[in-house]
Amino acid sequence: MFSIKDVPSTTSVLSAYSAFTATAMLVRTVINEVQSVTNQIIPKKFQDMILSKFGGLCGNGSRMTLTIDEFDGYSINQLYEASEIYLRTKINPSLNSLKVSKSAKENNFLLTINIGEKIVDVFEDVQLLWVMASDKTDEMPQNGRFEKRFIELSFHKKCMEKVLSSYLRYVMEISNAWKEENKVVKLYALGYFGGDSDSGGGGAWCSTNLDHPATFDKIAMDPIVKQALIDDLDRFVRRRDFYRTVGKAWKRGYLLYGPPGTGKSSLIAAMANYLKFSIYDLELASIYSNSELRRLLVSTSNRSILVIEDIDCSIELQNRQSGLYEPSESSQLTLSGLLNFIDGLWSSCGDERVIVFTTNHKERLDSALLRPGRMDKHIHMSYCTPSGFRILVSNYLGINDHDLFPDIDKLITEVQATPAEIAEELMKSEDANIALEGLIKFLERKKTESVEGVTEIGDNKRKAKEEIDVDENVNVIDDHDHDQQKAKKKRILMRDQAGLK
Repeated sequence: MFSIKDVPSTTSVLSAYSAFTATAMLVRTVINEVQSVTNQIIPKKFQDMILSKFGGLCGNGSRMTLTIDEFDGYSINQLYEASEIYLRTKINPSLNSLKVSKSAKENNFLLTINIGEKIVDVFEDVQLLWVMASDKTDEMPQNGRFEKRFIELSFHKKCMEKVLSSYLRYVMEISNAWKEENKVVKLYALGYFGGDSDSGGGGAWCSTNLDHPATFDKIAMDPIVKQALIDDLDRFVRRRDFYRTVGKAWKRGYLLYGPPGTGKSSLIAAMANYLKFSIYDLELASIYSNSELRRLLVSTSNRSILVIEDIDCSIELQNRQSGLYEPSESSQLTLSGLLNFIDGLWSSCGDERVIVFTTNHKERLDSALLRPGRMDKHIHMSYCTPSGFRILVSNYLGINDHDLFPDIDKLITEVQATPAEIAEELMKSEDANIALEGLIKFLERKKTESVEGVTEIGDNKRKAKEEIDVDENVNVIDDHDHDQQKAKKKRILMRDQAGLK
């Protein structure tokens, strides 16, 4: 029978505990020393290999490993992107290698998991192991890279259903919440130019943060046109179900046209900042074929703006009405390929996309590009108006009224001055009086040059018309012996140069 005498004294218990603690500390010290020596003698790669072999002997056959590739065909694997973001929230001091970055407008450093690192996670009593990995290959590049990146997720086989039905959805939710909280508008371009080669835009795209400060409040354009554009964008982003109901791809096309310096690029930046959409700058001149164009399209992310600037002169697309086009030997990109890209089957590869085209000469574009469904809304970026001047003077000088405003308003309505030209004059002095007086002199000089230019153009037109009349009379005789089509093209060219119809 148990007796109170058998209970050890408090002194004995404390003495035994102290001895045990000292022994445990000694053992821990020895283990740490052994690990330190081992790390110096045996490389980490061989240590991992030994541990993996040992793990296999101890029952690794009961574990399941899921491989999450960076790409799903041409397009980015959304689960890879979500997993990469999720792992940022699991960074801990046990990791040996991390990637760190910082943008100009961010106060904090951004840490990401490096290739080869492992992270242990626990979800509803399930232990999971994440491993960042890559596989360099000498084969053809995948989406612009000679490196295949992937993530491995391993766990006990009996937890397979819970991982697929609950854990991966949880990872997606955490990722989406993180992206919304830390949304940074990116500017993507083709190839490597020193920015991030991140997964968000696919291997062919590289990015940098879009730090353009443009907002709709600061854009010098007609207030009615500006508000109509804002309303159109708001209506577009909230109509996901509507687009699906009517059977249309969830995209919207805009054409910004007008002379240089009227703010087309700034308006695109304002649209991106307003929607929090990243921008993909697509240079058609650097694309060789229709298949390459399709590959680039599907590798862009949802909720983005695809920009094709100066579409009238970036490549030689055939104008089907002219019949004067000769295919370029250096490019196999065609007008039909571009049309299918913006309004064909391939345009449905992605959601909530905005496509913006810009041009200085709308009349040069093929009518097939201009129709709704491709360029849904045409926005004319005109010369500066009095209302646009008010926005600019508020931006640059911080004033909303001045005695010289009426004189400037009158001159602006009489000359064609772009917002860029007005802004340049306003930047020449911080003193409002000096800047506005300089602007008046600039506008008056431009008005004088405009009147002189009209007179000179009139004289040139009369001379050109006389030459054309003589040339046409000569060609009536020469057409019997020369190519009539060549003579006709020459007359058309002379008329265009003279500004005649």
